[in-house]
Amino acid sequence: MDLGLTGKVALVTAASKGLGKAAALAFAREGAHVVMSARSRTLDSAAADIRAETGAQVLAVRGDITLQADIAALVTTTLDKFGHIDILFINAGGPPPGDFLSLTPEDWEKACNLTLMSAVRLCYAVVPHMLERGQGSIVATQSVSVKQPIDNLILSNSLRMAVIGLFKSLANELGPKGIRVNSINPAWTWTERVEQLMADRANRSGLSIEEECAKITAAIPLKRMGTAEEFGQAVAWLASPAASFIHGQALMFDGGMAKAAL
Repeated sequence: MDLGLTGKVALVTAASKGLGKAAALAFAREGAHVVMSARSRTLDSAAADIRAETGAQVLAVRGDITLQADIAALVTTTLDKFGHIDILFINAGGPPPGDFLSLTPEDWEKACNLTLMSAVRLCYAVVPHMLERGQGSIVATQSVSVKQPIDNLILSNSLRMAVIGLFKSLANELGPKGIRVNSINPAWTWTERVEQLMADRANRSGLSIEEECAKITAAIPLKRMGTAEEFGQAVAWLASPAASFIHGQALMFDGGMAKAAL
């Protein structure tokens, strides 16, 4: 299936590894020009890997999406290089774990800046350019927690719901102007980060990594975690013209883990 991404320009944040890198790779495989952004020093090597595998035009731009100046520089660099932005894929690291009384108001403010305000600022920076062209696609990755809260993740549970509210509202505003707005909400997906988490759990519990994974996948009807490649493919489709009538949706990427009816 041709997703219609050849020659499109996709801007991907938190793209140096994990789910962000998987999305960037999927866009590049489909023929898109990709701009990858992250704070990590590994960003350049991640971009080089994708460039070598796909032959696509891939631009790496270091920056921190909690900083307005870095977002402005990222968008300016993208427009200078490619002239426009067809796709904005918003990705960011998650806020720290904790229950309510273990956290402080300052923790909430930092988490809000990372999870909610980064999305707000990126949309403020990119949407005007999409409106000028009368087209565009915006996708944000959030979490399965928008359907059911995850224990000890009150910051993520709360603020990711705020992003969903933002995106539902933007869908109403921007849809009539040619811009699609959606989110994708993963459950456990196998990345280097998850591998580290499983190793840490195994070390503390005395179980094997496989046994720790089994405890998680027992709650997933497909009985496994997703893969980063599967996630990237889902993002590429959702952002692409092939999903041209999918709008205002919170797509679950969870193997059936969320039990909510809607």
